[in-house]
Amino acid sequence: MSDTKTVDARGLACPQPVVLAKQAIETNEKIKVLVDNETALENVKRLGTKLGCEVKVDIGKDGSYEIKLKRKADWAGTKDDIIPSCNAETPLSGPFVIAISANTMGRGSDELGTVLIRAFLHTVAEQTQKPDVMIFYNTGVMLTVQGSEVLDDLKQLERAGVQLLVCGTCLNYFEIKEKLVVGIVSNMYDIADTMSRAGRLLVP
Repeated sequence: MSDTKTVDARGLACPQPVVLAKQAIETNEKIKVLVDNETALENVKRLGTKLGCEVKVDIGKDGSYEIKLKRKADWAGTKDDIIPSCNAETPLSGPFVIAISANTMGRGSDELGTVLIRAFLHTVAEQTQKPDVMIFYNTGVMLTVQGSEVLDDLKQLERAGVQLLVCGTCLNYFEIKEKLVVGIVSNMYDIADTMSRAGRLLVP
């Protein structure tokens, strides 16, 4: 029976826990990742699921989390790991990704930009060919929280299978993490990885 490698990621900022976990599982059959916050917990769990590992979580006496990842018998490594496309007919080698960095669209009038971003997201929600992943960062995260005028369109996209990744660092910066309504709290590792593997990357 192989030994379990321990990765102590307590106190480390995003995306270090995920980076260290990925590096460890590439060279070890079983790893245990120690983290001390729920954001890191969810990010490492999502990494394990994405890589096809068995994932188990224990809570330590000090309130920290122990995340155990174990390779499955059909483990195929991580180099070719990509987020699967929701559109089976697309010929692209990677997912179709839309990255939204602001709660307005274009430069100039913020009032006009607010109208444009609402129209853009509504149009995307109504299109037959939808993106596989949408990324929200900087003030773009404000579109995903309570009070946003585009929540209905984003919920429609989520129901259609579009993955919505919302920057956790940005939510924390604006102190609106507890107001998140749609999407999952993500990290810079997942965001950079998704953007770099995109078959098409659209930044409105």
